[in-house]
Amino acid sequence: MTYWLKSTTVSLLMLFAQKIWATTEVEILHWWTSAGEVRAVNELKAAMASVGYQWIDSSVRGGGGETAMTVLKSRVLAANPPLAAQIKGKEIQEWARLGFLSNLSSVSQEQRWSSRLPAFVTEIMQHNGKFVAVPFNIHKVNWIWLNKDVFRKYNLPVPTSWTMLNEVATKLQAKGVTPIALSNQAWQQAIIFEIVALGIGGNEFYRKAFVENDIDTLESQKMIQVLKQFKRLSVYYDDEAQGRDWDAATEMVIEGRAAMQIMGDWTKGEFLAAGKVAGVDFACIPAPGTQDSFIYNIDSFVMFDVQNAEKQKAQIELAKIIMTPDFQKAFNLRKGSIPVRNDVPLDQFDECAQLSHQSLTAAAKNGNLLPSYTQYMATTSDTGGAIYEVITAFFKDPSMTPETAAHRLVAVVKAAMGN
Repeated sequence: MTYWLKSTTVSLLMLFAQKIWATTEVEILHWWTSAGEVRAVNELKAAMASVGYQWIDSSVRGGGGETAMTVLKSRVLAANPPLAAQIKGKEIQEWARLGFLSNLSSVSQEQRWSSRLPAFVTEIMQHNGKFVAVPFNIHKVNWIWLNKDVFRKYNLPVPTSWTMLNEVATKLQAKGVTPIALSNQAWQQAIIFEIVALGIGGNEFYRKAFVENDIDTLESQKMIQVLKQFKRLSVYYDDEAQGRDWDAATEMVIEGRAAMQIMGDWTKGEFLAAGKVAGVDFACIPAPGTQDSFIYNIDSFVMFDVQNAEKQKAQIELAKIIMTPDFQKAFNLRKGSIPVRNDVPLDQFDECAQLSHQSLTAAAKNGNLLPSYTQYMATTSDTGGAIYEVITAFFKDPSMTPETAAHRLVAVVKAAMGN
């Protein structure tokens, strides 16, 4: 065989092999669709492509994930699950108990996840002592995001109490600036309620109300105070909030059409995608009264139990990539969160990430790490959804009293718990 023929044959075989290798598909169902989220998930697409997998994107718009979960349930019932899906918190345990999830013990042992993850993360990702989900990050929920130019223009102080925040918001409103960027979507309003509850009620109040679902706490005088401040904020968003997604609300702050947003640090991913710099264009401050606390949210993927060997291999490769230090760094630099691995250096992360990490470390030591109920870290979608409905109804209805809302909270939580 001539050199030319040998060379051509080898080239053709290599091209054929590459074509076969690249046709292994990984279909992922998720709800990462905002600008910052897309930048982050593109890191995973590129990493999977580098080892020969074709990414099939099944993204479902909706920041809270409710629509994605509806789609996922219908797919699973039709015996057509994706290779992997974004599922979080208590929902992981629900799916695992039903027997739908793959056991990730082989890759978790190989990469020593248990020694490289915080204990509270490991607990969420395991079912019956075995890993059934792989985590991406840790988000801090109890932030307020400020447009620094707006605050400079009107010479306003950074609010350090809820009373002060009310005063600042009133002044902004008088200047024709929307004080708080928000939507009428239930999950966005519920996050504000969750943050106000921690800020006014404190750690033990929050834990009893949203982790333990303690009935006495839910209808206590402290809850009435929380509901009053929460209702006070309902006058500070604009008249065009109908159906606005969370990232559109963030865009208002980025552009200076609104001054603040009360939201988790996935918000920062939108600022970064817009080319803004932490500490220069925007500021991240702990919500009033929550300086010593950390409400957490953790993004994670589960792998569905499949019999196909190639798909099983792809699932292991996906989980392995997510937990590598390089990917953890690249993904979280774009997502706005901090790496979930405890051995990833943060020297290239901005001041908001540094503050988040310091807050996480301190809260873990003093017992003030708290799961977000709005993000299903503390409760299932049934109980969380029931609370959403009461909170959003109270926020929108000027005639509903805090006492009525508290009684309804008790009723829906009892019903969700089967009492």
